[in-house]
Amino acid sequence: MSGLTLDTGALIAFERGNPFVAAILQRAIAANAAIALPTTVLAQAIRDPAKQVALTTLMRASITTIVDLDRPAALAVGRMLAISGTSDLTDAHVALTATSRNHAIATSDPKDLAHLAPDTELIKI
Repeated sequence: MSGLTLDTGALIAFERGNPFVAAILQRAIAANAAIALPTTVLAQAIRDPAKQVALTTLMRASITTIVDLDRPAALAVGRMLAISGTSDLTDAHVALTATSRNHAIATSDPKDLAHLAPDTELIKI
């Protein structure tokens, strides 16, 4: 695994103590693989950082990159949505983040992400 990008469902599952997601993340950490968290995913998952200890710890880990939706990414996401005929901004940001880094995607929504990133490995949560 070269890296792992998490969607909102995977991040929420991790925060709730899902053992499968924890195992995937432990495998990534053991392999020193990069972990990417798109800011759009964080915006959907974060509610109270002081109480979301697992999420906050993951965000601060040295192998974790928080991926902004800056102007170039926003333009690429918009083009991706237009080409795919879909409208979920967060899914497209996850797909863009993963494909640009050659990451697998941990997702609770494999159908939509398969449409946006057909050549990307999807790990169903």
